[in-house]
Amino acid sequence: MSPIPSAEHPVSPMLAKAVDRVPDQDSVDGGLLYEPKWDGFRGLIYVDDGRVEIGSRTSKMLTRYFPELVEAIVRSTSGSCALDGEIVLRRGAAGSERLDWEALSARIHPAASRIEKLSVETPVSFVAFDLLACGDIDLTGAPFSERRAALEELAAGFSAPVHLGRVTRDADEARRWLVEFEGAGLDGVVAKPLAAPYEPGKRRLLKIKHHRTADVVALGYRVHTSGSGVGSLLVGLYDDAGELRNVGGVSAFSTAMRQQLVDELEPLVTRDEAGEAETGETERSRFSSGRDVSFVRLRPERVLEVRYDQMEGDRFRHTVQFERWRPDCEAASCTYEQLEIPAAYDLDRVLQ
Repeated sequence: MSPIPSAEHPVSPMLAKAVDRVPDQDSVDGGLLYEPKWDGFRGLIYVDDGRVEIGSRTSKMLTRYFPELVEAIVRSTSGSCALDGEIVLRRGAAGSERLDWEALSARIHPAASRIEKLSVETPVSFVAFDLLACGDIDLTGAPFSERRAALEELAAGFSAPVHLGRVTRDADEARRWLVEFEGAGLDGVVAKPLAAPYEPGKRRLLKIKHHRTADVVALGYRVHTSGSGVGSLLVGLYDDAGELRNVGGVSAFSTAMRQQLVDELEPLVTRDEAGEAETGETERSRFSSGRDVSFVRLRPERVLEVRYDQMEGDRFRHTVQFERWRPDCEAASCTYEQLEIPAAYDLDRVLQ
């Protein structure tokens, strides 16, 4: 028998596989429950009589980074339990709040003084959407319908910034959420089989994210970590001032394409007076501090179409996917104006 999920026996979160559209209720035996897909840090929270530990998606403990969340969990729970949910950060004035990924990522900092300062300036919230254990009862083998009912009972004691995740059994309402909630910074919709047990590390859930395309300019490439071929393409868009801005990267090329791209892009490589390829460096972040961030510069002449899900500020939120080359397009046409901007939506309306 597996041990009850706890800080001493952490579990890997149940994961989701991507599907193209919101599935209907009858597509899965036992039906589905739909909920918003939050854009934050996955958090497994273990409570044991006032002691709180926060585990990450990879079971790394995040407790020290979110002291204000530990205090809020203590206020909102009693006894012992194990919660699955999302750590998110809300920013903006009342009536126009949205999730802020950049501010959330800044919360992972090595200095205790900085952690304490940010816990006051940019406090986080927690949205619970599953209950893995309650007291000495392991709920992971129970169907999601029973786990959700137990979570709703426990959530009667929640108070902000601890929230119960919003759900619906109406597929049409979930499709509206997919459109509307993006304006509050959410990432899509998740569909969960009501009859399914909790299976750590397994992709049993269904996620539906936004899929869009954009024409971008190839402005450089990074060499693959193997030392051979193109590992990723850096791409850019022109802003209103006519400046070409780095907006993200394209990766996941096959071995054959990595080598092919070196030859294809060779005529575009910019060179110094000695004939050496010119290089640059992208900005470093806490997530790239140990990585090589250098890249080979290209003349901004070649256009490609990419698939992306959403923007974070003036950059693509995630790595984008290569769709096709666009020899029919001029680089100057690759501007921010082509991007679809979701209508604003108040985050507080999602949490109610």
